[in-house]
Amino acid sequence: MTSATQATSFPHVPSSADAVLEGLDPEQRAVATTLQGPVCVLAGAGTGKTRAITHRIAYGVRAGIFQPATVLAVTFTQRAAGEMRGRLRQLGAGGVQTRTFHSAALRQLQYFWPKAVGGEPPRLLERKFSLVAEAASRGRLRLERLELRDVTSEIEWAKVTQTTPEDYPAAMAKSGREAPRDPAEIARVYATYEQLKRDRGTIDFEDVLLLTVGILSDRPDIAEVVRGQYHHFTVDEYQDVSPLQQRLLTLWLGERDSLCVVGDASQTIYSFTGATPDHLLDFRTRHPHATLVKLVRDYRSTPQVVHLANGLLSQAKGRAAEHRLELISQRPTGPEPVFSEHADEPAEAEAAARRIRELLTPVAEGGAGLTASEIAVLYRANSQSEIYEQALADAGVPYQLRGAERFFERPEVRQAGLALRGAARAGGNDSAVADADGLAGQVGAVLAGTGWTPEPPAGSGAVRDRWESLRSLVRLAEDFARAREDATLADFVAEVDERAAAQHAPTVEGVTLASLHTAKGLEWDAVFLVGLTDGMLPITYAKTPEQVEEERRLLYVGVTRARLHLSLSWALARSPGGRAGRRPSRFLDGLRPGSAADQGRGGGRGGVERGGGGRARKPRGPVKCRVCERTLTEAAEVKLRRCEDCPSTMDEQLYERLRDWRLERARDLGRPAYAVFTDVTLMAIAEDVPGSEAELSRISGVGAHKLRQFGADVLALCAGEPVQAPPVETSEETPEK
Repeated sequence: MTSATQATSFPHVPSSADAVLEGLDPEQRAVATTLQGPVCVLAGAGTGKTRAITHRIAYGVRAGIFQPATVLAVTFTQRAAGEMRGRLRQLGAGGVQTRTFHSAALRQLQYFWPKAVGGEPPRLLERKFSLVAEAASRGRLRLERLELRDVTSEIEWAKVTQTTPEDYPAAMAKSGREAPRDPAEIARVYATYEQLKRDRGTIDFEDVLLLTVGILSDRPDIAEVVRGQYHHFTVDEYQDVSPLQQRLLTLWLGERDSLCVVGDASQTIYSFTGATPDHLLDFRTRHPHATLVKLVRDYRSTPQVVHLANGLLSQAKGRAAEHRLELISQRPTGPEPVFSEHADEPAEAEAAARRIRELLTPVAEGGAGLTASEIAVLYRANSQSEIYEQALADAGVPYQLRGAERFFERPEVRQAGLALRGAARAGGNDSAVADADGLAGQVGAVLAGTGWTPEPPAGSGAVRDRWESLRSLVRLAEDFARAREDATLADFVAEVDERAAAQHAPTVEGVTLASLHTAKGLEWDAVFLVGLTDGMLPITYAKTPEQVEEERRLLYVGVTRARLHLSLSWALARSPGGRAGRRPSRFLDGLRPGSAADQGRGGGRGGVERGGGGRARKPRGPVKCRVCERTLTEAAEVKLRRCEDCPSTMDEQLYERLRDWRLERARDLGRPAYAVFTDVTLMAIAEDVPGSEAELSRISGVGAHKLRQFGADVLALCAGEPVQAPPVETSEETPEK
């Protein structure tokens, strides 16, 4: 299998140019060895596109055809650029410039500004919101927070499509976009925003591209300097190029054609930012002699996942659909995708959390033995994350929210880096390091001074996040030591510094919670696609056929993130007892068993699971406040069965006994306290004071697993009886004497 197996964290650098080509399939090899003229790579999800283009660059460098400093590879996110830099370094092509469009343009703008304009370049505005809000206020227009975000997005769209404030209303009407406010009002805010920037000598990220394009267009001498620096260009995710980025790329190229682009029209999901697949689809029209290579061997996903992905696109319409790629899985057969319907969103979240716990269970105990970092829950809107955060916390499953600050910019990681560099300089003079066992032990000893402990903290939130960050560095040291047995602490510090420069972060343990947009370019062993209802996917404001088709592509991106396990679910109501007026996403018609448009796509395509997935469901009906009888909708209120403002009947002494017991059990198990029971669940127990397993099981947050594990203890505490000491558990991790 060529690309199915992930490379180790620290592979050996290939010994020669020919060695760079080892392990590539025929199509990937064709990409890597076609070094002359324009090259267009149509690459389906999971087909190894990054592998193909990084090996192409590395092969050109190692063969002496490309000089590293003359190659510029551009992509769309710092994470993707960091990954590409890391791969090129591992292939022996570390001198290649790999950047985002914006960072490459900013570097050129800052360098050439004194010559082209004179003086210091303007200050870069990191965030627009406050200035857009001020521009609206000056026009006596009050914008709520969400409106402010939408208007800011409209200004960004206008700029990347090179639309002026005066032309915005007409361009908006022509594009078919739905404006969040009167287009004339947005045009006025846009104009005022631009004036405020000029008055204060600042520029935004879109200005970086516009100004660089302007300088290269107006100053042929400067354009020639840039073209003298860069001779060979590679563009990743070419389906996401905006008209402004394409214009900049054209200026970089000049009359040359040493360009390789790679993309997939079926993964165009950023049209709201001005992205269009037209540049990819029209590439051979602009470059008639271009070499075209199609990558369709899917090394990521099982045949079952690929079959569903292909079926989803088979119903697509429009120009992008005409160029869809039929993927062919290269992996062994796997489990069928699971479709599940639930009465309400809390039930859907609880079911996902239960299934995730099963996947995390070791194989020896009947589970799948996955690690938390190989599982993701993906949703259409960020507002959907909260209920899954709560469900995973209740189930004792660690998680991380995608889109948080970059790993190497976290305060604890910066502090750890300083400590490691200091210890490396001290050498053997640090007794704690000198006495440690191996490189990972040395790193652990150094990080102990920054708060690292081998056992996780009995808490969640920031404390747990900090611990997970430090744990990732220790695990990285373990991987590094396995790859380089003679590695020293100084070698490890150098590796961390190189990774920080490349933004090549190590894995942080925890189930990933992310929107479908931010999941682009990532993959996991198990993926849960949740909230798949009409109105959410496609989202309500997707009105035109083109907008609806982009929503279908968004689901396609979600499906193709899964390597092995795929779950698709939806809820018929938002809250327990709510009206079951929702219907599954229309995109699942013909794919999920029993759907109206099911075209008999074959048995064994998984089953529709209804309810809680095999155990007795807790009664689901209108949940009313036990005090005022108002119907409850918030998850925490439903769990307590009373309004937040209504008086509590909680037994305070029982609540404190439960908290003390929870802390002891968490320590015994080596898990955070919330993994036993959350505070809200303990409050609900202290209010209900259950007298039997049946009564205890009715409390939200007490599932079958926790009932078996903790039920006897909790009932004893509720009855005022002593709790028996837990049995002594042996650990396979106990060090040998």
